[in-house]
Amino acid sequence: MTEDILININPQETRVALVVQGAVQELHIERTLTRGLAGNVYLGKVVRVLPGMQSAFIDIGLERAAFLHVADIWEAKPHDGSNGASNSSNSAPTPIEKILFDGQVLTVQVIKDPIGTKGARLSTQISIAGRMLVYLPQDKHIGISQKIEKESEREALRARLAGLLPPDENGGYIVRTQAEDASDADLAADIDYLRKTWGAITKGARTRPATSLLYQDLSLAQRVLRDFVHDETAAILVDSRENYLKLVEFAQVYTPSVLSRLQHYTGERPLFDLYGVEEEILRALGRRVDLKSGGYLIVDQTEAMTTIDVNTGGFVGGRNFADTIFKTNLEAAHAIARQLRLRNLGGIIILDFIDMENNEHRNAVLAELKKTLSRDRTKVSVSGFSALGLVEMTRKRTRESLAHILCEPCPACAGKGQVKTSRTICYEILRELLREAKQFNPREFRIVASQEVVDMFLEEESQHLAMLGDFIGKKISLQVERGYHQEQYDVILM
Repeated sequence: MTEDILININPQETRVALVVQGAVQELHIERTLTRGLAGNVYLGKVVRVLPGMQSAFIDIGLERAAFLHVADIWEAKPHDGSNGASNSSNSAPTPIEKILFDGQVLTVQVIKDPIGTKGARLSTQISIAGRMLVYLPQDKHIGISQKIEKESEREALRARLAGLLPPDENGGYIVRTQAEDASDADLAADIDYLRKTWGAITKGARTRPATSLLYQDLSLAQRVLRDFVHDETAAILVDSRENYLKLVEFAQVYTPSVLSRLQHYTGERPLFDLYGVEEEILRALGRRVDLKSGGYLIVDQTEAMTTIDVNTGGFVGGRNFADTIFKTNLEAAHAIARQLRLRNLGGIIILDFIDMENNEHRNAVLAELKKTLSRDRTKVSVSGFSALGLVEMTRKRTRESLAHILCEPCPACAGKGQVKTSRTICYEILRELLREAKQFNPREFRIVASQEVVDMFLEEESQHLAMLGDFIGKKISLQVERGYHQEQYDVILM
């Protein structure tokens, strides 16, 4: 299936949409003021070592201290020159209090962006990604991507790369899938770029103060050219001439194979409007996702996990009810895989398909789900149906979801997704009036509330308000405050 990549660049943000056969499959957003930190290398300073948690807080110049766990600390092992990893299966890691101390300065890399109230997660094992290779300067080892399955191809790539390494190379490399068809010249250029980058990092670590940024990962648009383009990519459309020229310059050096597909979009209609991406973004922020058959999904994202519920809705096709359920679940499997990519949902995900008594149907739906998820660039793990008929899965979370990037909690409901009714607020106010009347002796009580609450007091709840006024022997007046939301009110003593 051919794929188009749309790149919308403004001074404040870059947005990328991957479109397959007219349907948006992925959305990526990078804002200038909140650019992702994953991949950045800093000169960090140890703020506090926590032996009980075998972790430490590291100051890298951000608002919140970053987090470093002992498992992410690289330690050279004299007896094991092949990889030098501290979490080797042959020995337990050295306790963190024997490795780090308060005030220590060390080079660290962000492996997970800050999410919510959690600080960034760090590693002391540095890796620098190129077009075809990932450089591991501390780890003298050549690894091959697991997606390259044939052992003969793996060994051939390993041998080719080993032959291209300079004699003074002390680091290691991981061969990415893009390297399968790469020439020796391409691989050599990648090696040269990665070694120069590491040289600049080590020089900065020697000369710059603590909390300095030593290396920043490529911009979103550049990463698209490096990581997203493949044989089925038909066109890469960029709607900014200035940035198009910058990407052409970048591609000439690092990704020359994409130059022929890189195009400057000059149409009158905005690029994202032309392909319906703006509408897709709005739909991706809603709870309900309609299926073509008439069924629908309900997507609920919480702090701990995401749940996706499948419903038949108005779908009544099929020869019988079991067949209807089966077809709805098959369609839902495709829609779920797309929504996970579109919304960038990560962590624990619970899928509640419509109950199926036929085991063959259950196995077919599970197989279809795994098949559609296999196209996901992010690591996904799917378990079978649980005893409760739920499918449990995980999707690696390395950045904020689409909703967390574009939205914030509603000021009226504070993220609950619902507000108290105006009648409920009326009764809360009546109870508050009674409490105040027992403690104070004002001339008058004034209720300041939203239009909906005041209307409820003037109409359906007018009798209860009058009864309370008679009981406490005080005048009660009403005032509309148009800036108040439905749950907001004040009782003023006059």
